This record gives sequence, C-alpha cells and structure tokens, in this order.
Amino acid sequence: MAWREGKLSTRIWKGVAISFAVLLVLGGWYAYEKLPRIPGAPKAPVVGVPQGALDHKPAPAYSGVHPRKAGRPAEYFPFPITVGESGPVETLFSGPSTYPFLCGENKVTGLQPLVDNQGKEGVPIFAIDDEGNETDEVIGYSRDCSHKTAVAYFYRSTRDGLFHPLEEAQGDIDQVTVNGRSTDFVVRLETGTINRFFYAIAVLRGDNETAEKPNGSNWNRRLIYQFRGGVGIGRRQGNISRSDIVERREDQLARGYAVVYSSANQTSNHYNIWLAEDTARRLKKQFSALYDEPLYTVGVGGSGGAIQQYLIAQNAPGVIDAALPLYSYPDMVSQTIYVFDCEPLEYYFDVIAAEDERWRDVTERSEILGLASNKEFEHRFQTLESIAALFDGRYRGLAEGASECVQGWRGLVPLVNNPNFIHFDKSFAEPIARNTHWTHWEDLKDFYGTDVNGYANRAWDNQGVQYGLKALQQGKISVDDFLRINATIGGWKEPQDQGGEKLWFMNGDVFPMELSVWSEHNMNLGSLDSPAPRSVASVDAIKGIYRSGHVFLGDVEIPIVDLRHYLEKELDMHHSLASFSSRERIRRARGHSDNQLIWMSHKKFDPVDEALDIIDHWMLNIIEHPEKGVAANKPIEATDRCFDKEGNVLAAGDSVWDGSWNHKPNGACMDLYPIYSTSRQMAGAPITGDVFKCALQPLERAIAKNTYGIRTGEVVDRIEDMRRVFPDGVCNYNVPGVGRPKDQLLPHGGPVTIAGHQVPSDYRLSSTDIIADDSSEPDEEEVSPTPVSVSADGAETE
Repeated sequence: MAWREGKLSTRIWKGVAISFAVLLVLGGWYAYEKLPRIPGAPKAPVVGVPQGALDHKPAPAYSGVHPRKAGRPAEYFPFPITVGESGPVETLFSGPSTYPFLCGENKVTGLQPLVDNQGKEGVPIFAIDDEGNETDEVIGYSRDCSHKTAVAYFYRSTRDGLFHPLEEAQGDIDQVTVNGRSTDFVVRLETGTINRFFYAIAVLRGDNETAEKPNGSNWNRRLIYQFRGGVGIGRRQGNISRSDIVERREDQLARGYAVVYSSANQTSNHYNIWLAEDTARRLKKQFSALYDEPLYTVGVGGSGGAIQQYLIAQNAPGVIDAALPLYSYPDMVSQTIYVFDCEPLEYYFDVIAAEDERWRDVTERSEILGLASNKEFEHRFQTLESIAALFDGRYRGLAEGASECVQGWRGLVPLVNNPNFIHFDKSFAEPIARNTHWTHWEDLKDFYGTDVNGYANRAWDNQGVQYGLKALQQGKISVDDFLRINATIGGWKEPQDQGGEKLWFMNGDVFPMELSVWSEHNMNLGSLDSPAPRSVASVDAIKGIYRSGHVFLGDVEIPIVDLRHYLEKELDMHHSLASFSSRERIRRARGHSDNQLIWMSHKKFDPVDEALDIIDHWMLNIIEHPEKGVAANKPIEATDRCFDKEGNVLAAGDSVWDGSWNHKPNGACMDLYPIYSTSRQMAGAPITGDVFKCALQPLERAIAKNTYGIRTGEVVDRIEDMRRVFPDGVCNYNVPGVGRPKDQLLPHGGPVTIAGHQVPSDYRLSSTDIIADDSSEPDEEEVSPTPVSVSADGAETE
C-alpha cells in the first residue's frame, strides 16, 4: 500500500512537472510572439549599388529659395503610361535617385520588378518556370524597381460584402448609385511605377470600357489623393496591395470618387516632401491623361499623410485643392524637437531617480513630459521589460503604467537618429547595410547638409532648455528636482559616436543581457557635480530645412478639415495638441485660421464621409464664386465640432475648442476632449512647437524677468549650480528661434490656384506683422554675469 502511495505521489509530481514545463513553454512562446523584432532576410536582398552611391562627403545645407517661390520644370514624360509599359524612373525636379533602394512587392500582380542591369546592382530577379513559379536562377538585377503598368478589375460581392477578382463573379455583383443611376460595383485598379514608387488608380468601371481605354461615365468628377503615414527614413519602395486603395476607400468609390495613391506618398518609405510633391504631380498627370481633369482634388490621409497635405498645400498650391488631414501633425521635423526628449527623461525617471516615490507614479511625470500618461496602462514593451528584469535590475520595480513617450514614441528615436540602426537591415547585403547612414537626417541630407565626417547635419538642439520650468514656476517641483533633472539630461551623442541599438529581439539576440529600451548608451548623461553636455544643432541645417519647405509655416489657403479620433487615453502618438499647433501656425502666418476646421470624435465613430460632404459644398461654392476667396465661401455648416461614439455632434461653433492654448476659457469640446502638452512647452516653448534652437539669454536676465516664479529666491540661492548646469545661458522663447531665416520665405499676396480658378489670398496681417513673423530675434543689450540676490519681496537687487 505504501509502495502504491509512493508511486502515485511520484506520478502526481511528475504530472505537475510536465504541466509546469508545458506552461513554461507556452508562456515563453506567448512572450516571444508579443516581443518586437526585425524582419528576416528576404530571398532577394539588395546586393549592390552604383559606384559612388555610398561616398560620404561634406556638403552644404540647402540655401535656395523656398519651393513656394520656385518654379517647376515642364513635364517631359509622355503620359499616359500605357498598359504593359513602365513609368519614369528619374524624378522631374526632386533630385537624382539615391541608393541603396529596396524593391517592394506589388501584391496586386504578384510580379517581380523588371530587370534593368546585369551588374549586380539592386535586387536579384529570378527565372520563372513553366508553372509560373520563381526558381533560384538569377536572370538579372533590378536597381530601380520598375514594374509594367497593369490593370485588374474587382467587384464587391453581395454574398460576403468583400472584393474579389471580376472573373470570379457568379451573379453576385453588388450595385451602387452614382450620377443618378444604378451601376455594378466593379472597380478598375491600375498599378505601375512612377519615380521608382508604386502607384495605383481606382475608379468605378465605366460604360463599355476596356483595360487599355477606361471610361469615366461612372466617375463623379471628384478626385481623392490618398496619402499615408508611418515613420520612414528612405531607401525603400514600399509595397502596394488592393487593400491600400480599394478596401481603404470603398465608401468613396461607391459614391463615384476616383482615388489615386503612390507609395511615394507614404511616409513609412520617406519624408522628402519634394519627392512626395514630384510624384503627386506625375500621378495626377497619369490620371488626367486617362480620364480628364477632375473638378477638384481633395487630399485624404493620416499622420504622415496629413503632414504631406499641409506641406504640399503650403509649398505647391494647386496640387491639392482641399485637405482632409487625419491624426495630423504640422510637419515631421518639428516633432523631433520634443520626441527626442522622451527617452532621456524616461531614463531619468526609471533609472536615475528610481528611488523617488513621486516619479513611480507615471501621472506625475506629465509635469515634465507634458504628454499624456496613464498608470493603469499596459504598454507594448511591458513583456520585454518583465523578462529583462531577470537579467538587469534596472527593470525590476519599474513604475506601473506608461506615458505617450513609451507607448507612442519608444523605438522611433533610434530609427530617425542612429546612423547604425535600421529595422530592415537584413534586406541589404552586409557591406551595404554597414556603410549606409540610416537616419532621417541622411535621407534629407541635400537640405540639412553634411559635416566634415560625411554625416548629415542635425536640426535637434536642447542647449539652454530648462526641462520642467513650468512645474518649477508653479511650485510643483523643488529646485533640487529641477537641477537634478537638467544636470542629468544631456543631448544625443554625435552620429559617429553612436553605437548599435540594444533592443533584444529587434536585433535578433536570444537573451536580453544588454537590453536598453532607452538607448542610454547613445546619450550624454551627467550629474549635478558634472552636468551633461547638451546637443547643439547646425544652424545651417535649420535654415536649410526651413528654406526647403519641410517646416509648416502656416501659409495655406485651401479648405481644411483637420479630423482625428480622441486617443489620449490610449497614449497614442497622434495626440490632439498637434491640430492646435497647426492652427496657431496658420493664424500666425495669415492673421486668421478661418479655412481650417478641427473635428474630433470618439474612436468608434468615423466622420470622414461627413467631412467630404462639407469639403464638396465648400469647393462648389469656390468654383462658383472664386472671387470671394476661401473663407467667405465657407458653408454655414462648416464649423469646428466634436462627436460622440454614435456620431452625434456634441458641440459645434467657433469657440468650442477654446482653451489655455489660446488664453480663453475652455469651450465645450475642449472640456470633453482635453489636450495635453509637450516637454518643450513645459520648458516654456510656444504651442507652435517650431523652435528648433532657442535664443539664449543669461541667467541674470531670466531671473530679472521672473522666469522662475515663486521659486525665484531659491534659484538665486543656487545660482552657482544653475550656472554649471546652464553654462551658455537659458532659453528665451519670447523671440523667434535661432536659424529661422531672416528673409521672407513665402510670397505674401497674390492669388492662388484652387480647382483651376484664381482665388484671392486672404491675409489679415499688416506689413509689419509679416516682416516680424519671419525676422530673427531683436538685438538685446548684453547682460554681464554679475552676482544676483533677491530681496524678501522677490524684487531683483544687484
């Protein structure tokens, strides 16, 4: 009996052990599946580049005129591109092709790119066997990723509501009503390449048309230009699929809209606004040559797709006639200003000040970060950090929850700023990946310029930035906290001094022995005894990026409905503040923002169709009465508004978005959907968010201006510490940023072209206002660094 009991006990323990092992394996698999990691090596990586493509030489920043003042060359390519032929490779005006360049996939045709060389430049192209399958035999190489133009037809089925190839139809073609009549819901989808990028054109099939000769009888004469987002640093074509345009714009196609899209207008592939505009012009040429000139073109697209709309409207009036920016930012480069603050500040809270109970409450960090935080939030790096805690004590006891810095932006600073890091490096032969500078700055080096080491100049700067200044002014942090934060937080190391990223599975490693979610090995860090050196931007790079049209200055004339879901509780990077930053830039440049609406809704409601209806009414008014201008043609229903999850309008009108950002009492929408801030605003910068490098002022002047509020006396008591932390002075945000060109960048005055009509400009600024807007900071008298004391009532004495 005892033997049986012992055997039973052994069996039970064995079962427990097996169960534990199974759970451990399943848990490990689950954790592995949730971890971020890089793509593997494709069958056809880039194996070579043209001679000299990876030479890194010093070069000046762009110093030419703003694209708004520049002409564009006449088109030389004979549009339309016919079926079976390929589009132009070299751009019209946006510069020579850069290499390496990674070919994407046309998921509509499933075909490889065309062979264009036998010199092993680009990706290998494989022979096709008798059954249509790729073999391992290399027949040539594709350097420029061209594809033949192809046409396919797709229908929406009444059986499942999905799109299928037309040849599969079995009496189940859905019907739609356009132009007053019922027609089959069959879409002609054309794909090909222009400027090395994929393009697509989708229109309802017309009467008696063929693939070679489309007919616009079921087109409503309105054109949607689809823009898309993502964070990209160039050197890849991107992919294209049916869902990119047909499923994405299904509702609009059903209403008769034509839709065009290019992977050159997806910012996960690049952020070169010249290239984006160049391709948009050519794609519109292709469309018009096939169908006709549209009544008007409206841009639609989110995030980076919204950025392109704002910048193209500013730089090249007439390419789009109206804009529907979704989840917008004013531009990409000014987002780096506060985003690059994220990881140094988070590293301070998580590691340097780990013992401070205050910062273990992530909501307290918003006093410094400005961005939203949520202590109940499980962020996307949490699994990674939990496993890493087994090896690295820094990850044990991290604060619960997260900020937008973690959930929204973590991992993007290395992508934009580290020349040694790219998440798809296995798509390139090792020597090519190693010798390419993988940064946003490098992709736009023609505008930023390059330094003596051949690295692209950078526009990011935090010299004199006083992190947490507003919290200090209001007594929410102590002077000790303020000094410790600012002494610890330095800049990012120079590009030649940066090492590879340590993101564990993102780098393909098995164990997180050197995991760094903060990239602190690429930061300059310090202490109060030895404060960290700050980053100093290239002033020429700042001037170049302004002059090249990559900064949104606010000078846009067209109708705009800036629309977004309210996502602050999800710590999404697409925060609502950005819409108001754009609005303030528009108001600053034009004296008003009457051509921009801000719509915000619960995430369960999508008001895009309602916005398109507003745009249509507005555009028809402009077409009928162009002499009245844009704002005067605004329909009565074109107002700011906010929506609930059912689509009900919660509030509408001119004042619904008033708030602290424009120094007015909160409006009804602002109370329902409050906005947050950024680290630079918390350091005293304006809501426009476009000061790359602040003008510096001596500490004595800042103290005299009562910059430190109720903490002034304590700051004076610590003046020597302040001088050590801020040896060059502190930011003066009352004057324009350093590097903003002194001359007038944009041509104030004169008509703009909207929907083919000359529409008068609507500036409401005096000439002195316009000059002041683009001028450099005024001269101020020098203030010598003499000792300062403060009397009991806070008045300055010397």
